[in-house]
Amino acid sequence: MRLSLILLALTSMLIAAASAQTATDDAAAQQAALAKKSQNPVANMISVPFEFWKYDGENGDAIVGIVKPVVPTSLGNLNLINRFILPYASASGTIHIPNEQGSPTAVDANGLGDLTYQGFLSPAKPGKVIWGLGAALVVPIGSDDLSSDLWSVGPSSLLLSMPGNWVLGLLVQNVWSFAGSGDGSINKLTLQPIINYNLPKGWYLTSAPVITADWEADDDDVWSVPLGAGAGKLVKFGKVPVDLKAVYYSYVEKPTFGPDWGLLFSVKLLFPK
Repeated sequence: MRLSLILLALTSMLIAAASAQTATDDAAAQQAALAKKSQNPVANMISVPFEFWKYDGENGDAIVGIVKPVVPTSLGNLNLINRFILPYASASGTIHIPNEQGSPTAVDANGLGDLTYQGFLSPAKPGKVIWGLGAALVVPIGSDDLSSDLWSVGPSSLLLSMPGNWVLGLLVQNVWSFAGSGDGSINKLTLQPIINYNLPKGWYLTSAPVITADWEADDDDVWSVPLGAGAGKLVKFGKVPVDLKAVYYSYVEKPTFGPDWGLLFSVKLLFPK
């Protein structure tokens, strides 16, 4: 009788341990899947990223905060991924601020930059290769020192794949000015390669530099090319998943007043369905 009770107790303990391990494995799998989904720019998920940049160059430096809310809308077999980009910059000295909106050269400036809207159509049930096609619209709402005062529009496209632990992609965009009171014109290319490698427990390695070409600039000032990498981790604050990331970039090609380096810290709030 005593032996039966001991065997029963041992069996119950083994079952409880196996159940706990299964629950842990399920939670780890869900965390890994959500981390990869967070790294997909056209994922069908509401998110609110906050980016904090520190730029430093020979002639000046800047601190830039950017909010980038993403709100998807279902259109049957397609999703419309609505992305809004609004920066606030504080610059000391003279520095060319790299971004997706027009890269202004700021001189002792503080205030809002121009607002960019990006809309991507993407399959509701993507295959091994994920694509997004759409357009970008730059709205000149920024302060006098940080706005181009020009409306710009152009196509945007994205190709992405997630083999194994990898997230690999490329975002391409070009905008041209078509109206506004600003001087000159805008013709700007943006390339963003995306290279992420996911590790256990929500950690990942990342590099997603924003490369720009200003086709209206002088030959020596056309390209802005950062190279670098960093790391991120998916965590939870209460019930809200949060994607934290820190990345360092060095500029191997830059315009006259471009930064020598940039440091990014990102906090992305996720609201999965």
